[in-house]
Amino acid sequence: MPSKPAKAAQVAQSPAPLRETAPAAGAAAGAPRAPGIVSSSHLVSPRSVELSEFEFGLIVAWNAFARWAVRCMAAAGCPDLTITDVLLLHHLCHRARNKKLADICFVLNYEDTHVVAYSLKKLVAAGFAQAHKQGKEVFYSPTVQGESLVEQYRSVREQCLVASLDTERNADIGELARLLRTMSGLYDQAARAATSL
Repeated sequence: MPSKPAKAAQVAQSPAPLRETAPAAGAAAGAPRAPGIVSSSHLVSPRSVELSEFEFGLIVAWNAFARWAVRCMAAAGCPDLTITDVLLLHHLCHRARNKKLADICFVLNYEDTHVVAYSLKKLVAAGFAQAHKQGKEVFYSPTVQGESLVEQYRSVREQCLVASLDTERNADIGELARLLRTMSGLYDQAARAATSL
């Protein structure tokens, strides 16, 4: 069994976590800074510490948004919808245009059409959406009941979310929205590259 000094020497020689070994912000021009809050420290790259911070923020924000959207819909009167159901119902009401499955998947960036098709069937069965066949294509639109539910959702959203929003941050929110669209393109491109490896 190693002595206490030997144990201390082993601890001193073992590599420290990345958070502790990375130089502090501003320590040297162009030097990587220590990561902030991340969920996967083993993925932090010296090339972009910020990317790992962004990904953690994205994970937390998505889960918070999904939880909010489902609970907002429950408060609006329909507690049985999943986040996909909620997003699709909102999209069906968008600009009052009939939409086909392929276009819905494209706009919302869903890869698995089966998930979207199943959700659309649920909305139709619940009376919130309707399907119209035109030639070989099936187009979806909201029913009056679906539109009414979305209006109630909007009312809850205004009361619970928008009312507590600091409107001075609107410009920041708009900039963040543009960044998210840019990053989604980068992730899509990276996914195609990874598929070809």
